[in-house]
Amino acid sequence: MSSAVRTKEDTIATLKHYSAFILLGVMLLLNLFITPNFFRVGTLWNIVTQTCTIILTGMGMTAVISTGGIDISVGAVMALAGIISAKLLDSVGLVPAILIAVLFCCVSGVIAGFMVGRLKVQAMVVTLALLIGVRGVAQLVNDAKIFYLTGDRAEVYKKLGTAKIGGVIPIQVILIIAAVAVTWFILEKTMLGRHIQAVGDNSRSAMLAGISATKTLMFVYIYSAAFAAFAGIVATAKIGAADGNSLGLLAELDAIAAVAVGGTSMSGGRAKVFGTVVGALIMQLINITVNMNNITYEYAQVFKAIIIVFAVYIQRDKAA
Repeated sequence: MSSAVRTKEDTIATLKHYSAFILLGVMLLLNLFITPNFFRVGTLWNIVTQTCTIILTGMGMTAVISTGGIDISVGAVMALAGIISAKLLDSVGLVPAILIAVLFCCVSGVIAGFMVGRLKVQAMVVTLALLIGVRGVAQLVNDAKIFYLTGDRAEVYKKLGTAKIGGVIPIQVILIIAAVAVTWFILEKTMLGRHIQAVGDNSRSAMLAGISATKTLMFVYIYSAAFAAFAGIVATAKIGAADGNSLGLLAELDAIAAVAVGGTSMSGGRAKVFGTVVGALIMQLINITVNMNNITYEYAQVFKAIIIVFAVYIQRDKAA
């Protein structure tokens, strides 16, 4: 093979590897020209705050997808965490309410992990059942009615979604940094992370190497449920109300899209944590772009679909 051919292949491989970052740059550049006041500080912080829940759910989804699985129950888990924490707030206080809500939601992850890891049920089927069941529980907690946060403790709760550090930096920035840092450390710097990606590469080989696929899958689904719970609490705090009917609705689609666009293979293997962050920003930028330019929102859905298909195509091409 000639050096010219190798150089061309290396260039194409590099472009594919950084395709999500390139797309993000293109979208930012496009908005510079077509979207008035896009680069105002207020607009940029608004993008960050609105992307927070996608990134939180995306971190858990990255871990799940890197094992070759999927979790479509995260939106329902968000709703359950929001309604439980809101209902318990006055009786037990903020921190206990959050912890109880997260722990309760982790039961969903235990069920998913056990059924996928031990019973070998397909992840899509298990999490689809959980999507329906957990959403139903969230609706039953408050008789399918919206629960509004009121009182002194409610004001403290709401700060989780509205507070600004130094009056400038949204608290969501801290939550995003913490979630990304923890996920990156686990997946890239720990033995557990190696086990997760080994299971995603080849679960049978991982088992022969002494790795417990069941324990590994239990962890990633619990991890996904926990981050979805935190995302639901942040979303509830931001709007000042918990709605078991609509909170987190279709959140799983944005999370999966962020992971796919970010470059993590949908068939499992090496996770790209920072790629998921970029993918989440791309998903939210599409929403912001159509909204600020008075474009019908349905176009955003079409653009997202095109980008997701293209991202999956690139992954397929890599594996070919």
